[in-house]
Amino acid sequence: MNTPAPHTPDAPRDLVGIGIGPFNLSLAALADPLTGLDAVFYDQRPGFRWHPGLLIDGARVQVPFLADLVTLVDPASPWTFLNHLRARERLFPFYFAERFHIERAEYDAYCRWVAENLPALRFHHQVDAVRWNPERDLFEVDYTQLDAGGEAEALGRTHTRNVVLGIGTEPHVPDPLRPLVEDPAVPVVHAADYLRHRDTLLAAGHVTVIGTGQSGAEVFLDLLRHRPAGRERLHWLGRTGALAPMEYSKLGLEHFTPDYTRYFHGLAEPVRDRLVAAQWQLHKGIDADTTAAIHDELYRRTLDGGWPDTTLTPGVHVRTAGRIAATQVELHLEHEQQKTRSRLTTDAVVLATGHRERPLGRLLAGLDPYMRRDSSERPRVDDRHRLVLDPSVTGSVYVQNAETHTHGVGTPDLGLAAWRSATILNDLTGREPYPLPARTAFTTFGLDGGLPQIPSARHHRALTPLVDGI
Repeated sequence: MNTPAPHTPDAPRDLVGIGIGPFNLSLAALADPLTGLDAVFYDQRPGFRWHPGLLIDGARVQVPFLADLVTLVDPASPWTFLNHLRARERLFPFYFAERFHIERAEYDAYCRWVAENLPALRFHHQVDAVRWNPERDLFEVDYTQLDAGGEAEALGRTHTRNVVLGIGTEPHVPDPLRPLVEDPAVPVVHAADYLRHRDTLLAAGHVTVIGTGQSGAEVFLDLLRHRPAGRERLHWLGRTGALAPMEYSKLGLEHFTPDYTRYFHGLAEPVRDRLVAAQWQLHKGIDADTTAAIHDELYRRTLDGGWPDTTLTPGVHVRTAGRIAATQVELHLEHEQQKTRSRLTTDAVVLATGHRERPLGRLLAGLDPYMRRDSSERPRVDDRHRLVLDPSVTGSVYVQNAETHTHGVGTPDLGLAAWRSATILNDLTGREPYPLPARTAFTTFGLDGGLPQIPSARHHRALTPLVDGI
């Protein structure tokens, strides 16, 4: 662990991070050993938590444990998942467990261990605005320091040469369902808050889960396992045409490599937009273990000859919704293929309708005159994950998980966290503290680059046997 030099209050920082989710936590972990780099990271929350409402027992992270905060660029870092296990004296149990994919709760515990030990993190700090000061050639970052109850305690301002945004995503509620969420009379909750409302949902007479991705599958499975056989009274529906498996073939996963990210960034804007929509099954399907577990649980409930009281209907969207006598919800449904319509009355709804990138407009309003945008008014982001700003701005604003439109479906993937963080730090420092591989995929994604680069073989020094013949 690096012990940072004391920061002089009037001196500008080299880097200010806004938000402390997994991606900025990765950046902070990789920045930690870089001597001479003055960095600080702000987050308004009291501490690190990773999707706490979805830490369902048995739910697993969909990437291998090697996709932690640092390993894929620096496996010798003190902030690896394996070092977390060593520090907690859990390395041998993990070894014998033979798990390549860890549970979400374990990933959350690992990230909290890192967050609790990195000195550059400042929780209880709400960033209010970012501006460019042309007189000082620096960014101004205004923040509010919060007390333990989340109330404003003090105002502050930091000057910095560079900024990195890692404000993450927010739960998405489709427009027809917004009025239901705003009225608490009948439980209509987003899956992001599932565990907080789980007891209420289990007690409800009939529950509908909307959304046929991974979160919807995990919520449906958890409800199914804890409702009485024959009286499950569960309905699961979503827009996708099938309860589709996630693309998890080895070559398919190469869409989550730096090679594909670079290829995608070089495509024309309309092509990128079409690809993001078409590649939903790379990241919005359901993993095979979860679908198998759902089928196993449904099958187990047929052993006595009956069928579980469940309805699983893909290819359906909610047209409108309303409340009935303040105790139930009525959903007006339309089947995408049949074009038929129906009504569904239910006592509770879980919206597994995903997350969306948080809009940057409010936070970056002070930078708006300097920002360059695409034809859809989205911020342009270069190949080094920097907002494209007016040349008069000498500093950089890096973004993490706000560039799907320019960098593709790998943007929110944990497996690219360390690589993107290293890319940012290499660019920011003007040197290469983290050498990155020239090639990461067997697939060659385009024709314009000619033959793929084949890294030269590394020749290692021959070892001398300790005893001849052995």
